[in-house]
Amino acid sequence: MKKTVKNIFLTGIVAIIPIGVTIYIIVLMIQLMDNLLKIIPPRFHPDQLLPFHIPGLGVMFTMILIFLVGIIVKSYIGKKFVHVGEMILGKIPFVRSIYIPLKKLAETIFADKSESFRRVVLIEYPRRGLYSIAFVTGASKGEVQTKTKDQMINLFVPTTPNPTSGFYIMVAESDVINLAMSVEEAFALIMSGGIISPPERDIIV
Repeated sequence: MKKTVKNIFLTGIVAIIPIGVTIYIIVLMIQLMDNLLKIIPPRFHPDQLLPFHIPGLGVMFTMILIFLVGIIVKSYIGKKFVHVGEMILGKIPFVRSIYIPLKKLAETIFADKSESFRRVVLIEYPRRGLYSIAFVTGASKGEVQTKTKDQMINLFVPTTPNPTSGFYIMVAESDVINLAMSVEEAFALIMSGGIISPPERDIIV
């Protein structure tokens, strides 16, 4: 009887935790987006114009704002404005060290042909005989590539149980083992500490 109750309790925990955490993250994101509505003057705020509050209105506002910014930035005047703004930011020491890396990271991740975090590989790390999962973030270029005889690739090696933290290493492409698992499956494997294993597939050669 005690074992049965324990199994039922554990089954409930397994069901509740992922659902609860997912709902919590979604609600948190909606609340953060709703806070963007504070930039609207009070007399034009939807809560003042409408007789009722619309939950998640900040999500719609955020999407519209991002779309409008994209239209403006793609225009001729917008490009000139961004160029002048970047020149100004580039002359401020502390701000420059934050803005430029973030801009390059965003451009790399969201580029249409970007390969960042689309390939999962296996590497012998931290020593021979021990293996770690890593995500390919792109091919090494510039001085690093010219001073190495092998084709190098950039890897992000995540940590357990928080895969958003980790470290960056460069490895010869011939030294990595390509995996067929998706990025989502790799994240699940890392976060669970190996408890959740992806289904077996043919290895990519």
